[in-house]
Amino acid sequence: MVDEADALVRLVRAYSPSGEEAEAVRVFMALASSMGFRAEVDAVGNGIARIGSGPPLVAFLGHIDTVDGEIPVREEKGVVYGRGTCDAKGALVAALLAATNHAGSGEIVVIAAVGEEADSRGAKHLIPRMKPNAAIVGEPSGWEGVTVGYKGNVDLQFTFEGERAHLSSPEPTTVELALASLHRLQAFAADHQEETHFRSVTHKVHSIMTGRMGGREVVKVGVNVRIPPDVKVGDVLAFLDRTDMAAKYKVTDSSNAVEVDRSNDVVRALVGGIQAEGGQPTLRKKSGTSDMNLAVPVWRCPTAAYGPGDAHLDHTDGERLSLEELRVSARVLRHAFEALTMSAT
Repeated sequence: MVDEADALVRLVRAYSPSGEEAEAVRVFMALASSMGFRAEVDAVGNGIARIGSGPPLVAFLGHIDTVDGEIPVREEKGVVYGRGTCDAKGALVAALLAATNHAGSGEIVVIAAVGEEADSRGAKHLIPRMKPNAAIVGEPSGWEGVTVGYKGNVDLQFTFEGERAHLSSPEPTTVELALASLHRLQAFAADHQEETHFRSVTHKVHSIMTGRMGGREVVKVGVNVRIPPDVKVGDVLAFLDRTDMAAKYKVTDSSNAVEVDRSNDVVRALVGGIQAEGGQPTLRKKSGTSDMNLAVPVWRCPTAAYGPGDAHLDHTDGERLSLEELRVSARVLRHAFEALTMSAT
């Protein structure tokens, strides 16, 4: 019998920022094997744990990488602290616990994907190579929550160049010209505001780098645009191409928003599991993105996102997960896996 606390602590202690996931994948594989799964690592480093056989195939698509910033791992009064407890190693451990001893029809595959916090290279490699009948994406929703929507993402890097001038000059600096140009994105966002945050366009400047090339100044600005379902990545790029910023940007990452049917089989299975555990299900739509944005358009099967933890703690130094929430989430997932392996076709 696997101890839930030990499993979570072992996986979280294997610090795994994007690009450095190998040790964490090794720990995941060892845990999965000890719990009766057939474990393997694919060509890009994803950890894949399978149990059961034959149709239907139910995929749990989690991710094992984290953002940078190691947090000392400790267990205190039934709570585990550490980078990845919420986002999203807790969900992986819950899925392994839930599928352990699966002996019914169908196959359950638990995927510890690499690179989700950077470029989703793990999901991009795996998604075209798998065709599940149902899918759960492992992201923190709180044990009573089911995520049915994520906003889309357009990550851009702008490059501005100008002549170097004395700071006493009346002429604007290249940095000032760059920031003035970016105001156009504010206008685009203002034209796409709705009553809810999920339905509105937002944008953030997340980095500014300045440099010099002889007598010229170079300013690189990183901007992230979050888009709702009715605005596509192409709409943002078409807008930029109509402005003087057309030749100044490159896209470093992008995905369209996703919103699934609130009554699909996976949502209903998770809601049923939450209710069976005495919870009050809440359907959530998030302003972030996940590998669900990539999976839904390709797999075209019933999908939702679920996992233990408070998403507001993602990427913060306060990241933590209670063991009781881990346990109850595993029971919810067990219910969902049982329902889906019986009903998926």
